[in-house]
Amino acid sequence: MDTMDTMDFWKLIDDARALVTDPSDAEAVAERVSELLAERPVHDIVVAQQLLWDLMAVSYRAPLWAAAYTINGGCSDDGFDDFRGWLIAQGRTVFERAVADPDSLAELPSVKEAANEGMEAECEQLLGVAWDAYREVTGEDLPEDSFTVEYPALDPEWDFDFDDEEQIARRLPRLDALYG
Repeated sequence: MDTMDTMDFWKLIDDARALVTDPSDAEAVAERVSELLAERPVHDIVVAQQLLWDLMAVSYRAPLWAAAYTINGGCSDDGFDDFRGWLIAQGRTVFERAVADPDSLAELPSVKEAANEGMEAECEQLLGVAWDAYREVTGEDLPEDSFTVEYPALDPEWDFDFDDEEQIARRLPRLDALYG
């Protein structure tokens, strides 16, 4: 039996983005992802939960946290999860580029708009797409042991107060230009 893999997960995100009126609306994307996932076999829904948290682990990086902190005017642990949910909803290209170069987020029209409007980039709803789909299909909660997540250690070179304007300006110059 073929099972969902990372490519399928990103295709699900792309398909959802193509089906919503405004692909920058992460909540609408998340809702559509959940609907599309509910059309898949239950096994795929469970696998999607693990794939989602694998992406959460890949994106658990101090430079990205600093970018989230800058964009959202602060960023707790939960806030960083919600930011990464928003980031996944932006699609694979944006996600991978931001993980490699968080300052690249300054080029996104939605981030520029957020800077002008004082909006935050977050989407807690995306973190629950597999839970929502599983419940829709089975009427039950996704088993809690259906996924694991292990976050890597954060880069000690980025262990500074993200309110330190000089550090942010030096390390994330494009975001600092938008938000500084």
